Amino acid sequence: MTNEQAKKRGEMIAIVSAKGGVGRTTLAVNLAVALTKKTITVSLLDGDFQFGDISLAMDLQPTFTIKDVAEELERIDAHSVLSYLCGHNSGVKVLPAPVRPEFADLVTNEVIEQVVRWLLNQFDYLIVDTSVGLDDKTLAIVEKADQVLVVTNLEMATLKNTKLLLETFQLLGLKEKTKLVINRATMESVIQATDIPDILGEQDPFYIPNDFQTASQSLNIGIPFVVSQGKSEIAKAVFKMAEGLTSRREIATFKAKQPSFLEKLFQKKRLKEGK
Repeated sequence: MTNEQAKKRGEMIAIVSAKGGVGRTTLAVNLAVALTKKTITVSLLDGDFQFGDISLAMDLQPTFTIKDVAEELERIDAHSVLSYLCGHNSGVKVLPAPVRPEFADLVTNEVIEQVVRWLLNQFDYLIVDTSVGLDDKTLAIVEKADQVLVVTNLEMATLKNTKLLLETFQLLGLKEKTKLVINRATMESVIQATDIPDILGEQDPFYIPNDFQTASQSLNIGIPFVVSQGKSEIAKAVFKMAEGLTSRREIATFKAKQPSFLEKLFQKKRLKEGK
């Protein structure tokens, strides 16, 4: 192991969901800002490379996006990449998604791997919002994450898809680094939030109360609610989550490249089929 590989690095938290509209991006933005309140450095990567909304949610007008990093990858290093980040007044440094969906093709898994490595070398925490589901780029992000927050709510369709997502993580040996987040946990529903751990087989989830008005307004005006409504119950829940995540933090070291998720999946299938 080289000195670079052995170097202590930041913590990477990927935020995923099996269905859109569950509050994944809103959570990513507010969690990133909440973490800065603990006087630690935080970067935020918009990993929804086609339709990312991090810039909108934080009212940013970025000069550069990850597309520019991808095009200049051979000429950038761990220090110069900082000039491509957009600063938010909370202190969070953001690497936005491309401004056009067709540019997403430029963000290869090689680009993702290098960008993640650079940001983890420079910041205490890297929060990554992802696209819906498990495409190859989201899988690449999840593979490198130290913790994976799986966001769901009390709607039946969302729970069905979340269960499938969690089963896939179990199959791929990722169960131990996933943590369930039940958003809008106090909304009216035939399913109670307290029933979700048993339904999904996930114990001790994070609960975010239902405050659609505050969350929606925050997204629309581009001001995270942990800033504008810091004493609201929804903000308190995110601050509590930040506290829980940081209290469990373990500084990881870079490891040798492991088989990808798809390779693991195919290997498991071949073993079952006796091939």
